[in-house]
Order: sequence, then structure tokens, then C-alpha cells
Amino acid sequence: MTKITINKAPEFLGQEALIKGWVYNFRSSGSLYFLQIRDGLGFIQAIVNKAEVSAKVWQECEKITLESSVELSGKISKHPKKEEYELQVAEIKIVQISQEYPIGKKDHGPDFLLDNRHLWLRSGKQWAIQRIRNTVINAIYEFLNKGGYIKIDSPILTPNACEGTTTLFELEYFDLGKAYLAQSGQLYIEAAIFSHGKVFDFGPVFRAEKSKTRRHLTEFWMMDAEAAFVEHEENMKIQEELICFVIQKVLAENAKELEILERDLEPLKKIKAPFGRITHAEAVKKLNKLGSDIKADDDLGGDDETLLTQDSEVPIFVEKWPAAIKAFYMKCDKSDKIALCDDLIAPEGFGEIIGGSQREDDYDTLLKRIKEQKLSVPDFQWYLDLRKYGSVPHSGFGVGLERLVGWISGTHHVRETIPFPRMINRIRP
Repeated sequence: MTKITINKAPEFLGQEALIKGWVYNFRSSGSLYFLQIRDGLGFIQAIVNKAEVSAKVWQECEKITLESSVELSGKISKHPKKEEYELQVAEIKIVQISQEYPIGKKDHGPDFLLDNRHLWLRSGKQWAIQRIRNTVINAIYEFLNKGGYIKIDSPILTPNACEGTTTLFELEYFDLGKAYLAQSGQLYIEAAIFSHGKVFDFGPVFRAEKSKTRRHLTEFWMMDAEAAFVEHEENMKIQEELICFVIQKVLAENAKELEILERDLEPLKKIKAPFGRITHAEAVKKLNKLGSDIKADDDLGGDDETLLTQDSEVPIFVEKWPAAIKAFYMKCDKSDKIALCDDLIAPEGFGEIIGGSQREDDYDTLLKRIKEQKLSVPDFQWYLDLRKYGSVPHSGFGVGLERLVGWISGTHHVRETIPFPRMINRIRP
């Protein structure tokens, strides 16, 4: 008998097959057992007819509990009314009888589910979110590889901060003093553009912000990309093309997952270039008219981001921010007061998903900024060196994976978009 995975069931219609998986739900009518089976790649209903199986098979069926692991053999059939396939069971082998499963059909609070995250990952919606996450990751790799980028791994332990130390996790590094968990790999991969032209990294980063909002995690995954000879306008175009590519991939490859999540597909289908654009100054004026009390030199809050995109079907670039509230490495326009940077804001209230900028390529200007922000010049001397030996205009951006997955999947709290979330009040499991 041929062992198959559930997603291959249509190819074996009318044939005998063996399926191995877990029973995530079941019911009985007295003469029939309906077992809902999950094998990691799909879901199928297995039907046990008491009149057509041996007494031993029926007795085994009666032992089954939620999340028991089983091996089932029988004939693949098609559901009489739906575009679904079923297994008409002939034989059952129980691999393990599960103990009473703590996550039932009743509603559970978020704390209970997070305490049992190791088990909650098995639920249909969590299964769907993580598979969409996987598609997003692979799509980002595919887009960048096709665009000539190569992956350069940046360190997680760093001797200095990318944007100040106020939101960093600090530790003692042997006899060498303080070290920090990286908040971005950007500065390090900038060094690699002078060797490879276009580079990216993709890994975990850490922010010690004492924030409990639905958009924040203390450990999350970031893709940082950097490219030589790319300036502000082209940088935004690359971001735009990347997001469109990723969404098309998810629509093409995750129809079942989006259906499980009951995600409205129409907003995603409308995501096409060009995206909206507005300067920070224009955004402040618009927000003030909409009732926000944001000031000229303020960052955008979550409510501000939602207001800005409430009438837009596509993401919006908020570009050209006051340099005074942006990082030292961002290049400014001729006024030296406006940073050539952008935040990309997703529609439907999902907020910022990308932050990017043209990087300062002049040694003296960068040195001045480092001093103005009272950062240690010796700590950043290696970074300054990049401007001494063949400096060129260059730009980059960072994509927050969990926020991007949250938007595409329609999941409003990023804690559900990462397998094991780390927040200011949660480090377990």
C-alpha cells in the first residue's frame, strides 16, 4: 500500500492509501466515526463505517482521543458535495493515545493560549499563519536573489548600538566590557556592499522597548537589504516591488491557509504599484485635520498610521522626515534638515512594515552626525572607514517579518505571527 501525504490525496482518487497523522477532531453517529486528520501538509476526513470494518478496528476507533497519533489505511474518495477528499478507512493503527488535551473547543483567553503555545501551534489558524510566514520568507529570498542580492550574515552580539542604547538588551562580554543584542544588522551589511554591490541579511533582532502594543515584540525577525549606487527614489521602488511580489506569492500558494483564516482577499488583490506617497510634513498636516495632535517633529503613532491609510487601498510611503528625529546614518537633502528616508505603512490598520533610507556617504558629514547625537566616535570608526575607501551613494531598508505576515494573513496581533513570541511580560515557553 502506498503511503501518501494528505495534500496528494486527489492524485490517488479511488486507490488504496496509507496516511499517518494526528486526530484533531472526531465525532460518532453510533455506526460511523468521522475522524479529522492532520498530517502537517493538509487536512482530511477519515470515515470509519462499523458495518465495513472488523470489530478490532472499531474497538481501536473507540479508544481515540484528541491529538492521538494514528496510521490509517483505506480508499481515497471524493466528498459528494464539496471539493474535498476523504479516506474510507479499512485499517487503523494507533501510534499513541493522547492524554486529555488541554486546548478544547471552548474559548480560551490569550494568556492560557500563550502559556500553551507549544500546543496552540497545532490549531488550524496557527498552522495557516505559520505556513504563510514560510511563504513570505521564501518569497523575500526569491525576490532578492533574482535581483542580484546575496545574503551576508550580520552578528547578533554587537559592541555598540545602531540607533542608541536606550532600547537594547545589554550584557557583559567577558573581559571586553559591555555588549548588546543586535537591534539591526544594517551597519554590518553596509560594509559588504563594497564587495558585493547588493546584500541582505535575515535574522532575529532585539528591542528592549517597554511596549505592550499589538505591534511590538522584544524578539522578532528582520530582513535588512543594502545596495550600492541606489538613491532614495530607487530605494522606495525596490521596496514597492518586493511587497507586490510577496503578496502575489501568498495569493498563489496559500489559498487554503487564507481561507482557514477567513482573510478577505479583495484588499490583497488590490495591492499594485505605485503605492501612495506623502512627506512627513504633509502627513502631519493631514493628521491634524483628521483630529490627531501630532506635532511637526513627532514620530507617527499607531493611530496616526491607521488614519493615514484609512482611505487608501495600497500602502503609503511617508518620506522625507525631520532629520532631528531620525538615525545618524540617514542622508539629508540639501537643507540638511530633512532625511531622505521612508516608512512604508500598510493599509487596513496594520501600520509600518518597512523602514528605509538613503545612507550618508560623506565621511565628514557622518562624523558630524555621530558627534551631534553624542555617540562614541571610536565605536563607529569602522563604520566611518567605509566612507574613506571608495564611498558611493547607497540605500537600504528593513522589513519587519511579523508585521508583514500579520498584514497579509489578517492577524492583528504580531504575537500570533511568530512561533514563540517574546514580549516584555513573556519569556515562556
